[in-house]
Amino acid sequence: MARNYFIAGNWKMHKTRGEAASLAKELVAALKDGKHKYLVAPSFTALETVAEIVKGSNILLGAQNCAPEEQGAHTGEVSVLQLKDVGVQTIILGHSERRHIYKEDDALINIKVRLALKHGFDVILCVGELLEEREAGKAEAVCKRQTVEGLKDVAAADISRVTIAYEPVWAIGTGKTATPEDADAIHAYIRKVIGELYGAGAAEKIIIQYGGSVKPDNAAALMAKENIDGALVGGAALKADTFVPIAKF
Repeated sequence: MARNYFIAGNWKMHKTRGEAASLAKELVAALKDGKHKYLVAPSFTALETVAEIVKGSNILLGAQNCAPEEQGAHTGEVSVLQLKDVGVQTIILGHSERRHIYKEDDALINIKVRLALKHGFDVILCVGELLEEREAGKAEAVCKRQTVEGLKDVAAADISRVTIAYEPVWAIGTGKTATPEDADAIHAYIRKVIGELYGAGAAEKIIIQYGGSVKPDNAAALMAKENIDGALVGGAALKADTFVPIAKF
């Protein structure tokens, strides 16, 4: 079965509204004839600005996180209701920076995943091992735990709205990339885990992106692999001249 490639740009904590607007305009123009599924995830402050620019285009609007509660006394957090209000369609959850810098655990990420799905969002659930975990032979076990725990109590009917992003933490922003073979092996393993949880049909359909130093010169080799269905792009997503070649690999 042919899965549609899904290329997403995570802008992380970069870009003022003006900078975000100019990048979004460049991408709308450059990708209008692109064949794949596309998404950009600006900072919260730029969401409304970028929403106006990508509206009606083939680029989806993503948020980089959400709070685990709908509303209330949660200083500094952003709610799913607020994200829906500005036009966000997809929420990235469990990114390695949220896990390792901000200490989000699987249980918290799972609450967010279920809340986002309940409010009609699509979710990109990020999983991936640290270098010491890979070197200790635990890469599969870590990815399995994060996948299983992240999807706990997610109904079979909702799994079609979930994308998994495999991000080997040791390859994010380091210039190191998992070889296409390494990445494909983990993707195949995650697909098997989804099969155990939701059946063969769901496993066949689920989109599994690769994230970790994706660049114009390695995108095609990664995407050529059977189990790699797209990319969650960080640094290279910040400029049209590096993101567009990945998006149109």
